[in-house]
Amino acid sequence: MDLRSVERVRKRKNEDEEFMFVILPALYFHLTWQNQRQQRHLSFVYGKEHVRELLGGHLKNCLAAFRMEPNIFMWLASYLREEGLILDSRIKVEEKLAFFLYMLSHNASYEKMQLEFKHSGWSFSKYVTEFFDIIPTLTTRIVKPLNLYETHPRIATDRRFFPYFQNCIGAIDGSHVPVTRTPSRASPWRNRKGTLSQNSMFTCDFDLNVTYISCGWEGSASDARVLNSAIQRGFTVPAGKFYLVDGGYGNTQFFLAPYRGVRYHLKEFGRGRRRPQNYMELFNHRHAVLRNCIERLLGILKKRFPILKVGTFHKIWNQVRIPAAAAIFHNIIRQHNGDEDWLEDQEDNINPENFVDLPDGDDEVQQEDVVQLPGNHVLGNNLRDQIAMQMWNDYQAGNNANVE
Repeated sequence: MDLRSVERVRKRKNEDEEFMFVILPALYFHLTWQNQRQQRHLSFVYGKEHVRELLGGHLKNCLAAFRMEPNIFMWLASYLREEGLILDSRIKVEEKLAFFLYMLSHNASYEKMQLEFKHSGWSFSKYVTEFFDIIPTLTTRIVKPLNLYETHPRIATDRRFFPYFQNCIGAIDGSHVPVTRTPSRASPWRNRKGTLSQNSMFTCDFDLNVTYISCGWEGSASDARVLNSAIQRGFTVPAGKFYLVDGGYGNTQFFLAPYRGVRYHLKEFGRGRRRPQNYMELFNHRHAVLRNCIERLLGILKKRFPILKVGTFHKIWNQVRIPAAAAIFHNIIRQHNGDEDWLEDQEDNINPENFVDLPDGDDEVQQEDVVQLPGNHVLGNNLRDQIAMQMWNDYQAGNNANVE
């Protein structure tokens, strides 16, 4: 054998050794990883059975996982299927709904959902996005006024409020909800607390149903600016009717605000404190009592869905739909007489250490935004004075002096 042949044999031997010590281990690792990856998500049946266990097991398990009772969950799944909003595939509507509600209830990442339901991250991304896409449609169907033309029993049956507020159809308030943005895009979303949020507008009736919601305004926007935007996009107040608002909105005949610089918050009229001393204090007290419905609503929403208190991992166009999603499910739960008392003793299913510090409302009136509100501020002030004086005269006469 000549030297060239010997060299070729030696070179081939070296190549074989390289294959054995480099290529084969890499191939083994790839096959092993692929096998483990497949095994992690092979439990297609597990996810379906897990959802079935949560719906058919102890009531508290379903409430903790999905924030609603099993019968309401099943009604909602049927509605989505019958309306063609969410369709069955290899994964049924019930399981897809479970994914979205679990994400919303726990701010669960796709990784955490893989551990809970044993599907791939791709599946959760696909089906959660599918739900986000129908939120605008569900909002127009579920979040709307039920009756704008009859005096609500909450007012009609209470001498503190009738006839003074007989044309009131609900209350409005802004609520900041955290968002996450890259540093280069964070500035407009920074609120006066220095955190990042969207300023969402909620309206509610006296049954604590959300009747309108506007999402997506940056945290730097004032409440009055968000209301102006909602009006430009179709939010209306029927002629002769009005909503109760706080002082940050200004005062018109459509949006009745309390007197500024006068006692207003209920704690200021608490036990041991003096009773209303004039027509403005009396008006502010009863305005606060009646407007408390919006504060109660927001409290229930954030207790049921504490995702409204934390930043999330979703794209911004889906982040801004989270408050609307919470409002939709809240209304459905109330329409089906879902329980809310259990929330009082329920621990937060999102770590409170992750809650974002957020503003409560506008500290000062943003005049440039308030003056653009529809209606006339003089007419608003006249209406407020008329209500307040009639209320005060009846109060002084003893007609309802003991019903505070």
